[in-house]
Amino acid sequence: MATVLKADKKRLSRTRQEQERLIRQELTQNLSHELKTPVSSILGYIETLVLNPDLEPEKVRFFIERCFIQTQRLSRLIEDISLLNQLDHVPERFPFESIDLFQIIDNVLKDVSLQLLEKCVQVVLPPLQRLMVFGNDSLLYSIFRNLIDNAITYAGTNVTISISWIDKGDSFLYFSFSDDGPGVDPEHLPHLFDRFYRIDSGRSRKQGGTGLGLSIVKNGIMAHGGSVEAFTDGKGLTFLFKLRK
Repeated sequence: MATVLKADKKRLSRTRQEQERLIRQELTQNLSHELKTPVSSILGYIETLVLNPDLEPEKVRFFIERCFIQTQRLSRLIEDISLLNQLDHVPERFPFESIDLFQIIDNVLKDVSLQLLEKCVQVVLPPLQRLMVFGNDSLLYSIFRNLIDNAITYAGTNVTISISWIDKGDSFLYFSFSDDGPGVDPEHLPHLFDRFYRIDSGRSRKQGGTGLGLSIVKNGIMAHGGSVEAFTDGKGLTFLFKLRK
């Protein structure tokens, strides 16, 4: 009996190791692909400038601006990857304390106010109140910043973002984050939180997404003992999640 159990444990161990190897391999391939895109663009623009020293000032400015945009995207990608790696070591790197989450949300909205104005996006919140949770201010900021950024990037213009929450009397606060944009096909819902998953990769890259924002959201929520799901009714996208009080 002991021999059988030992053999089963070995098989399970090998299976887990193989799964982890495949996950690492896929992540490495995706990462290489995502980094290659902005790096290739930057190299192409710089090569054009180097090989054509007599370019008109307008064209020189154009290529420099494109380099700047791609460099910004590369920087965001590296920052997101770094944050995801750190989320594997939450207790050591992200100390938890009592946090007023309403203040965090307010700070996020102030930081993206220009983008909201440009896209004519309205954000609806419950009346001002304190909203205390036990967590890390940096991770909580990342959760709501990435949800807001995702809506700004993909929901379109003239849309409304609604953020609400409810206290059911247990250990958690339950949140709803929704927009009334075009939504997504239900077939994409199970993959929205996967790293580098994009519904339309070409469109996503043009709009500046790194493909990691919602993965950061999910991992940040899980680090707070919560869970998250995405829903759509054909118009708009809703995220339902919970955070420990």
